[in-house]
Amino acid sequence: MTIPLRPDARPARAAPGARDAVFAQLADAGRAEQVARRLADAIVLGVLAAGERLPSEAELARRFGVALVTAREGLGMLREAGLVETRRGREGGSFVVHPGDADDALLTARLRGLSQVELGDLAVYVTAIAAGCADRAAERSTPADDDRLRVWVAAADFSDAAAARRNAGGFLLELAVLSQSTRLVREQLRLQAESGPLLWLGMRDAALRRRAAEAADAIAAAVAARDGAAARAGVSALLSDVAEWLLAAKARIETGGTIDG
Repeated sequence: MTIPLRPDARPARAAPGARDAVFAQLADAGRAEQVARRLADAIVLGVLAAGERLPSEAELARRFGVALVTAREGLGMLREAGLVETRRGREGGSFVVHPGDADDALLTARLRGLSQVELGDLAVYVTAIAAGCADRAAERSTPADDDRLRVWVAAADFSDAAAARRNAGGFLLELAVLSQSTRLVREQLRLQAESGPLLWLGMRDAALRRRAAEAADAIAAAVAARDGAAARAGVSALLSDVAEWLLAAKARIETGGTIDG
């Protein structure tokens, strides 16, 4: 199993409900790898911050709907990956740690593990969900919602890869919340937790970061203008750029290059 490392320790601004989604029961209980992946991806997304104490093994087992030994094994995988440390004593427990910069070998292995067809299919599915959220957000958001989204976008930092990953994923979560659809929110949270760390690898590219920031501005304006078609088109164009970068990166590493070229 490959567990991605969290690129920095700055706290994220998770959309409402993101933390609850991290600890939702697993669909296929009994696999320690799923426990480790769910928590690792939440760390990458910034939903779980460096220094934060995780629930106890018993509480993790209860929330995930797995056996105690499965939760324990999942935490062990996180410790081996350097994402969690366990402290003893009355104030002890398992704590999220900051392991330093992401390891290119780990990210490369995760990207190599998916075929081009699988990457393309992931992009198609993520785009369908996110575009639907944007369309419905334009239909259902209120002026107060529009103001909140504008403030969120204005404060979003796309200046470096780590911040851009958090904020690109966070923006899609915000659109899901504005859609006022419980199902869309739940699905967007699941997609971000499970695929976000891979999906937003392209934020390493300064040009793609700029396009993402510009897209967020344009999509927020379309939502406020109640222009669902424009909001949907903006999301689709952004994720098309993201998918193009991922496919190109995969082609590079398969021919002996690196993720960045």
